[in-house]
Amino acid sequence: MTIERLKYINEQWEIEENELNNKPTDIVFAFGDRDTIKKADIYEKLKILYPKADIVGCSSSGNILGDSISDAPIVATAISFDKGRVEISVEDFSDTDNQCKASYQLIENLPKENLQHIFILSDGLNMNGSFLAKGANQAVTSGVTITGGLAGDGIDFEETWVIANDIASQNRMVAVGFYGESFHISSGCYAGWEEFGIYRRITKSINNIVYEIDGKPALDLYKKYLGEYAENLSANGLRFPFNIKKENEDYAVIRSVLSVDEDKKALIFAGDVPNGSFARLMKSDIDGLIDGSEMAASNIKQYNTKTALGLVVSCIGRRVILNQLSDEELESIADILGDNVELTGFYSYGELAPYSDKVLSCQLHNQTMTLTVIYED
Repeated sequence: MTIERLKYINEQWEIEENELNNKPTDIVFAFGDRDTIKKADIYEKLKILYPKADIVGCSSSGNILGDSISDAPIVATAISFDKGRVEISVEDFSDTDNQCKASYQLIENLPKENLQHIFILSDGLNMNGSFLAKGANQAVTSGVTITGGLAGDGIDFEETWVIANDIASQNRMVAVGFYGESFHISSGCYAGWEEFGIYRRITKSINNIVYEIDGKPALDLYKKYLGEYAENLSANGLRFPFNIKKENEDYAVIRSVLSVDEDKKALIFAGDVPNGSFARLMKSDIDGLIDGSEMAASNIKQYNTKTALGLVVSCIGRRVILNQLSDEELESIADILGDNVELTGFYSYGELAPYSDKVLSCQLHNQTMTLTVIYED
């Protein structure tokens, strides 16, 4: 595997080091600020540089290149595999489409022979991540793992965009399939948040909208617990997510509040919060989040010391708390994974990964650090 990194500076792509030396490029991952990545010439200029490569990417809430967040409005990573190959599937959807069915079709369109892993990128505002994970799980062949993330938009929550062998578009998903026995792919997912307060029952919800908790208006109860932090819910909602646990299930997922409906006193989450499930507030600090990142990296099964690709998807809520110390999260990962793993990725509105090595089906997460490391023989 050979990898070279690029930054978009002064309206031009700049290659940090020309590592590929005219090798055939298999795929390019690009992550960038919303207002820049949606410009047509972003994709067009990349296609000139890598005419035979698949080009995928999305808008972000922070562009990861190496062990730091880049100042460049867009970053890209071009990869040439030694033996393996990739195929992509693209699916657009509308507001009236069955999102679970669209996600199923996204995966169903990928060839199945020698498929080792799937990495998904999706519009982060118009797609319910729970439906995406459910549909993908229904279509995937047993033993094939799925990771990925929902596109971001800083802390604005206005528009998210996806690149899939074309100029960026909204209401789009792309799945990258990795094919060949030369691939050895490992993923890690961990949060680092701490629960507090008592468990409460979700007594009225529809998909990702919660209307009542313990029979009371959800927004009123949330504001009561947040106290002074309730003044700026657009940012502070990311600081205080919920731990959601279904009855009779051994594991829980984290759900962040993306927005609120003041008229209906409702909380709108990044993914589904099932009616009848139990909810408990969570909080964290810098040490807890960095420890969580280190745990995610420690879950990676390091196959060899050859150049490897590390795809990083971390939640915008983590960046809000870490602020200027966000690079420490990435540095801690790089230290554990080793110099041979080239990191690229983005801060997201939702992360897709198996819950653990015991629960291999893809789950939608919030507030987690997720890693996908791709090794080759």
